[in-house]
Amino acid sequence: MKQSEQSPAFYEALQLLTEGTAAATGDAFFRSLAQHAAKALKARYAFVAETLNPMESRSLAYWEGADFGEGFSYRFPGTPCQRVAAGNVCMTRDGLQEAYPDDKWLGQIGAVSYIGVPLKNADNKVLGHVAVLHTEPMHPSEADVAILKIFAARACAELERVQAERAMRDALSEVERLKERLQAENNYLQEEIRTEYNFEEILGGSRIMQALVRTIEQVASSNATVLITGETGTGKELVARALHSRSTRRDRPLVKVNCGAISAGLVESELFGHVKGAFTGALSNRIGRFELADGGIIFLDEVGELPADTQVKLLRVLQEQEFEPVGSNQTRKVNVRVIAATNRKLEDAVRDGQFRSDLFYRLNVVPLHVPALRERREDIPMLAEYFLQRYCQRLGHSPKGFASDMLRRMQDYDWPGNVRELQNMIERCAVLSPGPILNLEYDPLALHATCKSKAAPSSSPAQSSRADEVLNLQELERQHILTVLERSHWKIEGAQGAARLLGLNPSTVRSRMKKLGIKRAVT
Repeated sequence: MKQSEQSPAFYEALQLLTEGTAAATGDAFFRSLAQHAAKALKARYAFVAETLNPMESRSLAYWEGADFGEGFSYRFPGTPCQRVAAGNVCMTRDGLQEAYPDDKWLGQIGAVSYIGVPLKNADNKVLGHVAVLHTEPMHPSEADVAILKIFAARACAELERVQAERAMRDALSEVERLKERLQAENNYLQEEIRTEYNFEEILGGSRIMQALVRTIEQVASSNATVLITGETGTGKELVARALHSRSTRRDRPLVKVNCGAISAGLVESELFGHVKGAFTGALSNRIGRFELADGGIIFLDEVGELPADTQVKLLRVLQEQEFEPVGSNQTRKVNVRVIAATNRKLEDAVRDGQFRSDLFYRLNVVPLHVPALRERREDIPMLAEYFLQRYCQRLGHSPKGFASDMLRRMQDYDWPGNVRELQNMIERCAVLSPGPILNLEYDPLALHATCKSKAAPSSSPAQSSRADEVLNLQELERQHILTVLERSHWKIEGAQGAARLLGLNPSTVRSRMKKLGIKRAVT
């Protein structure tokens, strides 16, 4: 049909579609196109769809006669849109349900006829399609099809613009996410720089420490999960840092999480992050420690303190290397090696139902035990000398030495706070000693001298039984803790609390008080 011969209905339909979509963009354009395409062909239904993949599509707008319907997704096989999605204009004037019996939706809306036009871009790629359906037979003319093709081309251009805008938003969102991650990494690393490590190298010539160092060298280059056990203050974090520095991940961060220092309600957010609005107080997105450690190592200190529900999610990360931030349904994939540490006997916690057995076995792939200081007394002089010179240099003092009997007394002492307690004691003496020789009398708490004098009799047999030796060590520890408690006025936690002075966790102090029968006298 020549343009001069086209019917008034053609121009009426063209005008209707043109005026309906002229000023619209985005969702408004697709809604207007669906509505006016149905009106132009005097049909009940019309929708505009975007192709998701060769087998599936989703609606951008759906007009169902009187108003817009809800969006939907559907698969092409068995539907009249299958050939349209391949780039063909398709038309069924009557008997639509009989032609496509597998498409149950056609029966639900009572569709009898159909016309579909693909949305093809300049590269002949099908981005979507426009479909018009009616409950009675339709007999669209060539002019009607031509109009739909014109507006399908316009819709394709708009869809390309929308997709480009969407890709730009996604790219900006990813850039923002990476920016947040880099900022979080920077904040974390700045915090690490400000942190004072217990000591920079693993010191000790004892056989037990040399065996530990050899095992670290063997394990470091693998990606195996490591569980470090040992009492508080033995240097478990130092072992984790040694594993990291000798691993293939040393150029990525070692991210530390103290599981016992985070409240139960916030531990998941700390580990996995959260999205804005996930809970009261979540005013912005937060990058979790696992995402921060992507490509590196995460060190879960005091892992035995994790709540039961968090243990389940940690097990999933260990097995699948994926998680969802709190309040999000988006799965994040990470490549993280896990090193965990605990001062608890996790086997007992598993038996008591406080720790998941499957998580314990997943963490305990390579167990490393850090010995208590009393188990390697021959290392005490080396450690003491290292700490003394370190603090003298830091304080600007000339090098100092130890009194003749001070090292012997330190080796006799049981060190319930382990290396951390030794470090604290040396620092106190270095600060307060006025001369070049350090003596325990310069310890303001007089811990060791006082405890030793109270624990040991003025004279003793040359040979003592093993039972008497154990009893004396327990009494020594008891008097030590009592002295510190009295100095701190029986305050356990806080800056001036006994736990800080002893270099122990408050829970450890309470546990030792219970074990040794230490109670505050009621006056």
